[in-house]
Amino acid sequence: MSQRLRTTRHALAAAAATAVLTLALAACGSGNDSGRSSAMPGMDHASAPSPSASADGMGSMPGMDTASTGNGLAAAKGGYRMMSAATTLPTDEAAVYRFTITGPDGKPVTDFAVDQTKRMHFYAIRSDLTGFQHLHPTMAADGTWTAPLAALRPGPWRLYASFTPDSGSGEGEDLVLSRTVKVPGTAKATTLPKVSGTTTVDGYTVAVKGDLMAGMAHELTASLTKDGKPVTDLQPYLDTYAHLTAFHQGDTAFAHLHPETRVDGDHGGPALSFHAVFAQSGDWRLFLQFRTGGKLHTAAITLHVG
Repeated sequence: MSQRLRTTRHALAAAAATAVLTLALAACGSGNDSGRSSAMPGMDHASAPSPSASADGMGSMPGMDTASTGNGLAAAKGGYRMMSAATTLPTDEAAVYRFTITGPDGKPVTDFAVDQTKRMHFYAIRSDLTGFQHLHPTMAADGTWTAPLAALRPGPWRLYASFTPDSGSGEGEDLVLSRTVKVPGTAKATTLPKVSGTTTVDGYTVAVKGDLMAGMAHELTASLTKDGKPVTDLQPYLDTYAHLTAFHQGDTAFAHLHPETRVDGDHGGPALSFHAVFAQSGDWRLFLQFRTGGKLHTAAITLHVG
C-alpha cells in the first residue's frame, strides 16, 4: 500500500514538474514573440522605414504623390541649393538674374536632364500672384544660369528653379528650389480674382475642372473654346499642348501640374488632362500656357483646393 502511495506521489510530482516546465517554455516563447509583435497590428517592424512613409517621415495619405517636388519654397533640398548674390532687382525695367545650383559636395551642378525639352525651367511671381513669368535660362560652362526677366513691378518676388540632376546622388529626382528678391518702390498689392472655373484670354475661353483635395493626386481637365466652338488647333509647346503652373495665395507655394495628353501634330484640343497634386488647401492661381498660330497665350484662373 505504501509502495503504491509513493508511486502515485512520484507520478503526480512528475506531472506537476512537466506542467511547470511547459508553462515556463510557453512564457519564454511568449516573451520572445512580444519583442517582435507587441506593437499594434499593421505596424512595420522592419528596421527600414515603411514604404508608405514619405521622405520627411510623415505617412502619405492614400493617393498622395510621394514623388512630389514639394512646395518649392526652400532654397535647399536633398543637398542641392539655389545660390545667387542678387537680393534686389531694378524697378520697371528688364533685368538679368544669375544663379547656380550646387550639389551635396558644394560644387556647381552642370549635368541636368532634359524635362519638357528644357534642362531648366525658371519662374517668377510677385507676392500677390501677379507678374507671372516662365523662362528657360541659359547655363555657362561654370554652371552659372542667366535668366532674362521682363520688367518687374515694385514689391517682393519669388524666383523658382525647376530641374532634374542627371548625375550624382539626386540623379533623376525632380527638384524645385527658390529664392526671394525685392524690387524697390511703392508696392501696391492686387486683389486676387475670385474663384472661377473659367477665364478668357486673347479671345479664347478656358474652363478648368477637377475635384481637388490637398495632398491628393487628382485629374484636372482644361477645355478651350473660341467663339463658342471647340479649339482643335493647339500647337505643341514644350512637348505638350499646354503647360500648367500654380501658386498658392499667401505663401506662393509652387505646384507644377504634369500634362497627360499626348502630342499628335498641330491639332490639339479641345480637352487637356493634367496630373494635379497641390501641397495644401486654399486658393491657387493657375497659369495655363498654350500655343496657336505660332503665338503663346497665358490664361490665369483662380481655383480653390479643399
